Amino acid sequence: MKIRDLLLKDAKHRTAATIGPNETVMAAIQKLVELNRESLPVCDEEGRLVGVITEGDIERKCLVYGESYANIRVRDVMTLQLAVGTPDDDSEYAISVMKQKKIQHLPILDGQKITGMISMRDMPGVGLEETKLEFGT
Repeated sequence: MKIRDLLLKDAKHRTAATIGPNETVMAAIQKLVELNRESLPVCDEEGRLVGVITEGDIERKCLVYGESYANIRVRDVMTLQLAVGTPDDDSEYAISVMKQKKIQHLPILDGQKITGMISMRDMPGVGLEETKLEFGT
């Protein structure tokens, strides 16, 4: 199955809500809760993907700052080294990338534009239990 087909199956959940690098971690938390997501792509003013902020980034990195989430910027805690997919990639490729990089969410880019985010749980043939075992959650 192509990633494009997976994104079209349930566009409401695959549409990439984004956040800017200069927004606060509190704004990211609010958006994550509102959308019931575990990660958000971080895009610059031109809409280019510059990072990803995850619940894990917030949990691990914000403690170091010892400040309110309202005072910490997304750019200070986001993950910079990204793996990405394209709509034309096969789901097997996406699974392979996520397993190799030990990530649970993969931004999907069409050129420079983010078109969605997929999760390991979204992938056909990958059960929740397998995902938990793979990532130790």
